[in-house]
Amino acid sequence: MRTGAALIFTIGLALLLQVATARAQTPRAPDLILTGTLTGAAHETYTEVPFKVPAGVERITVEFAYTGKAERSVIDLGLRDPERFRGWSGGNKSGFTLAESDATPSYLPGPLKPGTWRLVLGAPNIRKAARADYMAKIWFDRKGQAFAGFSPAPLAGGARWWRGDLHMHTGHSDGSCLSRKGVKVPCPVFKTAEAAVARGLDFIAITDHNATSHFEAMRELAPYFDDLLLIPGREVTTFHGHANLFGPTAFVDFQLGSAHAPSMRTVLDQAKAAGGIVSINHPGLPSGEACMGCGWTAKDTDFSRIAAIEVVNGGLAEGPLSGVGFWEARLNAGHRITAVGGSDNHDATLPPDKAPAIGVPTTVVRAPELSQAAILAAIGRGHVFLDLAGTRDRLLEVRAASGGAEAQMGDALAAPAGAKVRIEVHAVGVDGGSLSLAGTTGAAPTDLKLAGRDVTKSFEFLTDGRASWLRVDVRGADGRLLLLGNPIYLNPAP
Repeated sequence: MRTGAALIFTIGLALLLQVATARAQTPRAPDLILTGTLTGAAHETYTEVPFKVPAGVERITVEFAYTGKAERSVIDLGLRDPERFRGWSGGNKSGFTLAESDATPSYLPGPLKPGTWRLVLGAPNIRKAARADYMAKIWFDRKGQAFAGFSPAPLAGGARWWRGDLHMHTGHSDGSCLSRKGVKVPCPVFKTAEAAVARGLDFIAITDHNATSHFEAMRELAPYFDDLLLIPGREVTTFHGHANLFGPTAFVDFQLGSAHAPSMRTVLDQAKAAGGIVSINHPGLPSGEACMGCGWTAKDTDFSRIAAIEVVNGGLAEGPLSGVGFWEARLNAGHRITAVGGSDNHDATLPPDKAPAIGVPTTVVRAPELSQAAILAAIGRGHVFLDLAGTRDRLLEVRAASGGAEAQMGDALAAPAGAKVRIEVHAVGVDGGSLSLAGTTGAAPTDLKLAGRDVTKSFEFLTDGRASWLRVDVRGADGRLLLLGNPIYLNPAP
């Protein structure tokens, strides 16, 4: 039979386990659970609790809790690796994470060497007759495992359209702005976050060239900018094209053509192993002395492994430098690739009405919540439209229905030859504009004008049963492209 103290200890640990589980950055069960007790004898001493870190670990996450606070027991927390002290959060944090690229503030990023690590528990106060039962839950993330990002939980819930910018630079590459004295300096990361909030964005991906150093700053800023989802990204900048990698923080080699990355297949293999998605940037730009490596010329690209293409870069929505033609050629080849946009901002202090100001264009994503996993998954599915002016409220929703089945932008719809397909378009904030259709379906409605701020239009057509795609855009009264949609695919090949 358990003693009263043992029963309290068991119940306390169960409650702590629930709390730690709710707060953990990863939903899976911890790889290690360390428990123990500190008594009055530990007052004003340090206790080291060893644990083994296996080879191949790329991130360590710790959640720590203890009992006895009602009796004024206090346990501070720190960490040693096999060679050095890695951080001390004292009593101000109940958990931390660290990887080679980033770490919770007060902890040091760096290599995670296998061997014996130690939690360091400091006890500035435990009364003589008191006891404090502690629990440490530890997760080891290996290459390719899902990374929840810098926010431990969704910043907001509820399915809706979330607005963001997927391409921007800071002082960790070639982003610059004026200092307080008016001198041009490398622009700090927080200026980009500030500008995004002022723009009314919900998420951003900071994509410095071939860098991962900005992830440390993003992790520090995330708790403060708790209404702005900060997605780790980097622009993999090669001599044969630039591509954004979203999601992981682990290094991916950019030296295309070298022994480290002999082919684009190698780069894509590394990106996949790291757990990221790849988006080709500004493929319509030239490559040469004027813009070194800017256009996409990598000849061995497997486009079935490309999640997105940046069809609008800054103010380049149409014309010879737009990426739309490059993207449509891939669609016509049978690939299902999402169109996204990015400001490619290099100065966070640019006026908001001047491209490439942050949020111009805005990539608008339909997702069930504001979290890294949800936003990236929705981009992969094509549940996206582009607001080229970066407004706060313009909306484009496109749905197709045939034979009882429905699809939204990015989805596929089966429609055999002779089947009737009904398209419904909902547009907001484009009074006086008109719908513009692109694709290979042959659909040609006659009433395309949008009279009113909030308009729903529908039309029907018969399919020939072949693989095709249909995209709906919105143009202003002057013919200028305002909103660019993603396709709905009819009868795509498996």
